[in-house]
Amino acid sequence: NRDFIQFHYDVGNDFYRLFLDEHMLYSCAYFTDAAKSIDQAQHDKLDMICRKLRLQPGERFLDIGSGWGDLALYLGRIADVDVTGVTLSKEQHALANEKARAAGLADRVRVALKAYRHVDRRYDRIVSVGMFEHVGVHHYGEFFAKVNALIEADGLMLLPSIGHMSPPGTASPWLRKYIFPGA
Repeated sequence: NRDFIQFHYDVGNDFYRLFLDEHMLYSCAYFTDAAKSIDQAQHDKLDMICRKLRLQPGERFLDIGSGWGDLALYLGRIADVDVTGVTLSKEQHALANEKARAAGLADRVRVALKAYRHVDRRYDRIVSVGMFEHVGVHHYGEFFAKVNALIEADGLMLLPSIGHMSPPGTASPWLRKYIFPGA
């Protein structure tokens, strides 16, 4: 519920600020020092992602599972690239595009309301931060086949995700219901 999220974002509820930064980024942050704030650690994560992707001017960039659009906006601010994000959330879609317009980046940062499976354009760079966990073991092949079809031959993809050392398996019923529906 967007009103619920906006309320907690506006009042800066201390509980939510333990794991959400000022922009509501909710994927893993990058802490190089325990003294860093969540805001700085999330910024450092965005910076690290951009460095790893070795962005070049004019490249086409796809953000699969773009959330509230902050990675896409960050890319739009620091690099001369064309950014497309995709999300399944109507609220995230609306707010991400609103933020792009407000930042003067709507000409090169857009978030579409669609599944990655329905993207049909090719990209130079692809990233998916914290979305792969939702794909589910039984759909890994489909996911990688689609990404392969979307990325240019000399393209680069970055796929940070939560994992474990044991072989892939299905999530517990509680995780499937509340954290990773459909995974």
